[in-house]
Amino acid sequence: MRSKDPAEESTFHVSFRLHSWSNRGNMNSSVFPSLGFLYFSLLIFTNGVFGVETEDVSVTQGDSVTLHTGVEKQKDDLIVWYYGPEKTLVVQINGKASSTIIADRVVGRVQVDSQTGSLTFTNIRTTDSGLYNLKISSSNKVSYKRFSVSVYDHLPVPVIIRDTSQCSSSSESSSVSKCSLLCSVLNVSHVTLSWFKGNSLISSISASDLSISLSLSLEVEHQDKNTYSCVLNNNISSQTTHLDISQLCQPCADFPVFLIPVLLSVVIVLVIVAVICFRKKRGGYQKANLMQVGCNETSIGALTVKESKHKIQEQV
Repeated sequence: MRSKDPAEESTFHVSFRLHSWSNRGNMNSSVFPSLGFLYFSLLIFTNGVFGVETEDVSVTQGDSVTLHTGVEKQKDDLIVWYYGPEKTLVVQINGKASSTIIADRVVGRVQVDSQTGSLTFTNIRTTDSGLYNLKISSSNKVSYKRFSVSVYDHLPVPVIIRDTSQCSSSSESSSVSKCSLLCSVLNVSHVTLSWFKGNSLISSISASDLSISLSLSLEVEHQDKNTYSCVLNNNISSQTTHLDISQLCQPCADFPVFLIPVLLSVVIVLVIVAVICFRKKRGGYQKANLMQVGCNETSIGALTVKESKHKIQEQV
């Protein structure tokens, strides 16, 4: 049998009392609406619309978090944790049977305090976000508690790059005086990306529920001496990247200074390779020449021997 929701119980009590008041013969019809409205307003003010207050809990993925019951468990208390609007069972602690039931979806990642019934998530995931309902049934009363858990991803560090397309599209005068920048992050959700000048907010953009990529532009003077920073934040954490104008905002017409050592290294390597190839090629030519000289000497020697034999024969 499904337990009554706190909202249902609150509505039942209001309806029952209003019905009782309406059946009283001596009740003045002009007083009845005022009393009914007063009681219903008082009920909403003290217990909330659904009769149970909701505690918000925010945490980063991979961390541990505890949902506290706020009570000391009695021997015969039945403590049940539900998840989501469908009220899927998460944990059930049966005091009489001294047994605990943990749902498969959280087994190994959830610990239950036997003294209080509090629920602790270890290595919590973004899929654990949602509404958790607690029901504590004792011998003389039933109490409820509700938690709204939000699990956030770890934030990436924003990346600042120069928008080089502005160099080609801008006029020569504007490209010399202005520097266009882009601050970007990838695969984020429930975050805000902002540019700050010192401690003052310049501009910002927010992500929706879906994981997307965010970019935010900024234009500064090349000789600007102010401090700028790009900040990515959510409800519980933030990541900041500070802008180095002197490094990123070189004039478009100037050759990037940081590339000079790279080019020098490339030139040195090419020279070394050329020298090695030249020496190998030269050594090959010398070897070929020596072989050719050896062949000629052998031919000459053979010819000399042959001529000597011919002269001896003639003398004989």
